[in-house]
Amino acid sequence: MRVLSRAGAVAVAIAVVAAVAGCQDNEGANTNPKALTYWASQQSPSVERDKEILKPELRKFTERTGIRVNLEVIPFTDLLNRILTATTSGKGPDVINLGNSWAPSLQATGALVEWDDAMMAKVGGAKRFTPVSLQTGGAEGQTPTSVPLYSKVYQLYYNKKLFERAGIAKPPATWKDFVTTARKLTKDTDGDGRTDQWGLGVRGQASTIAVHYAYILGSARGAEFFGDGKPTFDSPAAVEGIQQYLSWMGKDKIVNPSDAENADWADVYEAFADDRIGMMLVQTLGQTLKDYDLTDKDYGVAPMPAGAGPGSKNVGSFLGGTNAAILKSTDNMDGATELIKFLTSPQEQVTLNAAYGTIPPVKDAKGKAFETEEARIARQTMATRAIPLPRVPQETQFETLIGNAVVNWLSDTATGKQPGDEQISSALEDASAKVSAGG
Repeated sequence: MRVLSRAGAVAVAIAVVAAVAGCQDNEGANTNPKALTYWASQQSPSVERDKEILKPELRKFTERTGIRVNLEVIPFTDLLNRILTATTSGKGPDVINLGNSWAPSLQATGALVEWDDAMMAKVGGAKRFTPVSLQTGGAEGQTPTSVPLYSKVYQLYYNKKLFERAGIAKPPATWKDFVTTARKLTKDTDGDGRTDQWGLGVRGQASTIAVHYAYILGSARGAEFFGDGKPTFDSPAAVEGIQQYLSWMGKDKIVNPSDAENADWADVYEAFADDRIGMMLVQTLGQTLKDYDLTDKDYGVAPMPAGAGPGSKNVGSFLGGTNAAILKSTDNMDGATELIKFLTSPQEQVTLNAAYGTIPPVKDAKGKAFETEEARIARQTMATRAIPLPRVPQETQFETLIGNAVVNWLSDTATGKQPGDEQISSALEDASAKVSAGG
């Protein structure tokens, strides 16, 4: 019941904002042309580090335009609620960052400026952006209300030392080979009868990560979670995708059951750096592993494995990342547009994405930071194997309901009680009905 009430709370909050936003916006006034407030999402390990990265760049913007930028960096855990509160009160910032999966839900509030052809022309035109990144700008079939800023995709990271010890010549290319490879890496290394090295590490307590796996694995099997725009979470392909994830800890026994309690990626990265796990399936890391004293001599990167069965689709990731948007309540519409033009310029895209370990969604952003094998694979995945999360207003409910359900099922699996197909299907059917009913 707690899961359903959280999803309902998001829906109610968005509905309230939608009702209030229309009578509180300025429709992009220009009454304060020399100042902007920018809410940036936390992209690095700390808010202070983000400020160190952004402030010098924003000073460049001020020097060029004469517009002063008041910067606030907000952790992603707080950002959505802050945005909803701001749009309700009418006292929000001018420019915001948002998780790109929130774009359709926030678009439904009516509080964001639309990026039609004329607006896109002000930042160089839509053709500057990769097609899949543009799809994350808002609801399907509607004029987008956000612009891509930073992109991430899921990739396979593997421990070269453990691969060599196990006699594994190359990373797995299919999910069948993935399990086979992970089993070779799962072993008792000190002879005390207990497994102390595992094939894969997961962040089991994160509902957002759980729904990511469910979506990627289900979509690769052909699942459509909003078929014809309607919630259809309980398809056989969706159930199989969730079971695939649970089975890594359950019947396949390639994940430490204690990983069901991992609340932070640091738990997984530390195990990877300490040679306790052989593989990770995570979003583009960039500079992150350097913090654990790892270089490309220690780890390799490969595309996410592909399906090997009939009916499988070439889906390797959804396109994660961060977009930028302008609130209609802005009192400096021209300045807000100029700021987004600046942030999406080739040089700033190189500087910021390199600093954050993300991939530029802008085609003309090129530099040495994006010539690595990791970046090459990421860009290839973006171009050929990445899809957006569901582009519907109910997406946040989908993430909350399915993510929390999968976390709970993984906890059961850790105790030896992996749920059956019927149990999962029934719960997904109930979740579909709840979302259809608006709660």
